[in-house]
Amino acid sequence: MHNKVVYNAAKTMDALGIPVLRFNFRGTGLSGGVHDNGVGEREDVKVALDYLATTFPETPLLLAGFSFGSSVGLRVGCADSRVTDLIGLGIPVNSVDFSFLKDCAKAKLFVHGAKDEHGALGKVKSTLAGIGEDHKLVVVEDADHFFAGHLDQLNAAIMGWLTEKHPHLRTLNRITSLE
Repeated sequence: MHNKVVYNAAKTMDALGIPVLRFNFRGTGLSGGVHDNGVGEREDVKVALDYLATTFPETPLLLAGFSFGSSVGLRVGCADSRVTDLIGLGIPVNSVDFSFLKDCAKAKLFVHGAKDEHGALGKVKSTLAGIGEDHKLVVVEDADHFFAGHLDQLNAAIMGWLTEKHPHLRTLNRITSLE
């Protein structure tokens, strides 16, 4: 929840007027519970979506996740009819099966570092090749899994995709990274 990728993504969406909720999965940081290898964590995502849907009933839901959070969040977001858009950052295709995306017709953005040690770029591209047309992959050259030195490009990719898909979103200010 507190790493630079999650923080910057949240900051970018907040600048567009999108309600943002960051949370730790069970067993992470000060949260209760025990890590459940993605099974129980799906319930964590569902609870977060329920909270957002109740708090912002007129707002379409967007779900974004980084690394492990992308594998859990994208799976839940694909199945939840309230979620309209999905963002996967640094998807860990080296260790997680993302074939569930084949059955997900929602708009999706993927931002990936060309040197991501948890997601070989070739495997990312082959995974996304079979998921339909309503997705975009932005590859950040020379970036690792945490986009070190390239958070501005991560922010620009998110900002550009969201404002292209949803022109009514407002830009409050220019987004910069916190590196």
